[in-house]
Amino acid sequence: MKIGYAQFAPVLGDLDENLRAIDRLAPAFTEADLVVLPELASSGYRFASPEEARAAAEPLGESRFVDHLARTARERNVHLVAGLPERDGGDLYNTAVLVGPEGLAGSYRKIHLFSDEPDLFRPGDRPPRVFPVGDVKVGILVCFDWVFPEVWRALALQGADVVCHPSNLVLPDLAQRAVPVHALVNGFYVVTANRVGTERDLTFTGGSVIAGPRGEVL
Repeated sequence: MKIGYAQFAPVLGDLDENLRAIDRLAPAFTEADLVVLPELASSGYRFASPEEARAAAEPLGESRFVDHLARTARERNVHLVAGLPERDGGDLYNTAVLVGPEGLAGSYRKIHLFSDEPDLFRPGDRPPRVFPVGDVKVGILVCFDWVFPEVWRALALQGADVVCHPSNLVLPDLAQRAVPVHALVNGFYVVTANRVGTERDLTFTGGSVIAGPRGEVL
C-alpha cells in the first residue's frame, strides 16, 4: 500500500473553496492507495460560535463533501480520510470519514475535544474501530486524540495496520514527536495529516508526518 497525506489550509466556512483546493491536489492522489487530509478539511476550524459551526456542518448521508470525496476516490482509484463537522439531529461532532471508490466506508467521531471545542461539538459517542481497505486494517483518530495512549492501543488490539490521524495541530512539535512513539509501541503505521495557515487567533503547525512501526519517520 502506498500512503500519502495532503497538507493545506482550508478556508473557514467555505466548502466550495475547500473542494476546489482538494481538486487542485487530487492529481497526486493517483500515486497512492490511501491519502489522509486534515481535520475539518471541509470547513476550517476556528468557528466563532456554535451557530457558525452548525452552518458548516452536514449529515454524513447528505454531505456534499463526502459525495465529492467519493467522486474523487473513483476517479483516482484511491481511499481518502478527511475531517468535517458532522450534524446528527441536534448534535454536532468533529468527525473523520473514510471514503473509497464505492462511497463512505467508515467514520469516527473525535472523542478527546481540545480547548474550547466542547462549546461546539459533542465528544464522540463510539469507540475507535478499524475498517478494511483491501487486506489492510485502517483505524482513524483525530488531532488531540494523540495525547491519550488508550485509543491508540484500542486500535492496535483490533489489529490495525495503519492509523489515519487528520489534525489541526497548534502546539509546536508535540504531536509530531509523539506519533512515532505511538507507532513504535503499537507496531503500526501512522499518518498524521496536519493543516497550515492561520485562522483568527490560531496558527497551525504543519509538519505532517508518516511514521513506521519501528518508530522511524518515513
